[in-house]
Amino acid sequence: MDVFRIEGPVRLSGQVPVNGSKNAALPIMAAAILAEGQSSLAGVPNLSDVRVFVELLKSLGCGVERRAEGDMLIDSTMIDNPVGDYEIVRKMRASICILGPLLARCGRAEVSMPGGCAIGDRPINLHVRGLRQLGAEIHLKNGYVIAEAPHGLTGASIFLGGSFGSTVLGTANVLMAATLAKGRTVIESAACEPEITDLANCLNDMGARISGIGSPRLVIEGVSQLKPVRYTVIPDRIEAGTFMVAAAITNGELELVNCRLDDMMAVVDKLRGIGIAVEPKGNGCTVAGTGKIIPADITTQPYPGFPTDLQAQFMALLALAQGNSLVIEKIFPDRFMHVAELNRMAADLRKEGPAVVVAGVEKLVAAPVMASDLRASAALVLAGMAAEGTTTINRVYHIDRGYERIEERLNPLGAKIRREEAP
Repeated sequence: MDVFRIEGPVRLSGQVPVNGSKNAALPIMAAAILAEGQSSLAGVPNLSDVRVFVELLKSLGCGVERRAEGDMLIDSTMIDNPVGDYEIVRKMRASICILGPLLARCGRAEVSMPGGCAIGDRPINLHVRGLRQLGAEIHLKNGYVIAEAPHGLTGASIFLGGSFGSTVLGTANVLMAATLAKGRTVIESAACEPEITDLANCLNDMGARISGIGSPRLVIEGVSQLKPVRYTVIPDRIEAGTFMVAAAITNGELELVNCRLDDMMAVVDKLRGIGIAVEPKGNGCTVAGTGKIIPADITTQPYPGFPTDLQAQFMALLALAQGNSLVIEKIFPDRFMHVAELNRMAADLRKEGPAVVVAGVEKLVAAPVMASDLRASAALVLAGMAAEGTTTINRVYHIDRGYERIEERLNPLGAKIRREEAP
């Protein structure tokens, strides 16, 4: 098991490209199941989560081949095992995305209840409810969701709002299944995240008939079949936001290439309010620290609100603000496992229910810390670059799930990160 040793403080400067979006690529890879033949995807990042999903697709009967950097071929001519096995699915929550397309393509699917980051309870009841409304018979047996629709699916009006807002993966599952359903499906309270928009655009390129893309009301006119696709995945807005915070927390200046600011308005607005300069440039932007971090209040919300996947990174930044900040988590109220680790680095954070009070400190101090999930790992890397001394981050396999070779990309910009085998 690898560890990171990070020397700080450092100042980052230079240019960094943003990779394709993990959270868009995984549902789009699942969408390839819907069409017999070979689909070609560009911009697919080389991450451990993607590699797990490749393993999952191969177990279903797909052929998957990596070509040039970011290019992937998925041959779904034959799906002869519509089963999402526990040993694969337990590694990653996004594996549940195969449920809808398998059901629509094969008339049956068996998918293990998913695993993933330990960031709180994330049930799939909305996925199940939506697919049932399309006519599927679904039950749970031995930890597997078993869905059957031997006579096909039928369009319906479906509401997907939940206790913490719309469900992103649930929207993806129901949307994919509805493309091959008979008649019209209306999804109300659909997730509006850019990754869902990207999936819907890809499905339309495959021959689906989806309107209302980008809005909370999706209308799908079912078609009899879809065709393979050539498609390029959008840039990763969470990776871009992490690099933005990296520039800010090190008082550096970075140029981000392949960054869609239109997908990040809440993040950019918050950075500017904190005192960070963000300016559009070409197909990306420049981000520069100004020597002062202004306190801020942040509340995570469904898109277009502030993303929960950047909450931990911004908390690391606000730990160095000149005053008190408040961070409220409304998507995953238990997503605060990074708080104790940042406090080990001399941050002053106090958890109060679904909120954290952040009292800014003059400096962070290196310490051995433990990565608990993907985005918490990123926050600790950011804190380590700003802290005095050498920070050791254990269990960095978490960060490999969402950031491709992050140390190799940050070190040329001025970071001092070593990947080592744990003793």
